[in-house]
Amino acid sequence: MDKIRVLIVDDSELIRTLLTEILNSAPDIEVVGAAEDPIFAREMIKELNPDVLTLDIEMPRMDGITFLRNLMRLRPMPVVMISALTESNAEATLEALALGAVDFVAKPTIDVEHTLADYTEEIIGKVRMAAAAKIQHVD
Repeated sequence: MDKIRVLIVDDSELIRTLLTEILNSAPDIEVVGAAEDPIFAREMIKELNPDVLTLDIEMPRMDGITFLRNLMRLRPMPVVMISALTESNAEATLEALALGAVDFVAKPTIDVEHTLADYTEEIIGKVRMAAAAKIQHVD
């Protein structure tokens, strides 16, 4: 069986590193790349052809909601939102889900390095679920 190929999009180097460790700990998931913002992610998606994208909301150069809107219009794919805003700003979460995100994980805001590991099973489970989702083109 092929591994689920994941691209991480988050402006925090720490979060990119932690998510890579968490996802690579699953035998059926492989992180194929990590982008610090959606502009880099666009090129990496073309180059790496990931199965699933994890996406933050607040990033430089382009926010995750705008990127998700463009992505679902031009190249629909399974996306799991991983952001601190998904908890504190339910509006952003609902908008991401309406735009086609498969699910979301609220990123901890305190002691991220130690707390994010507590979400390991949830993150892995949601990436697996996203990989199985049938994403359709929306206008």
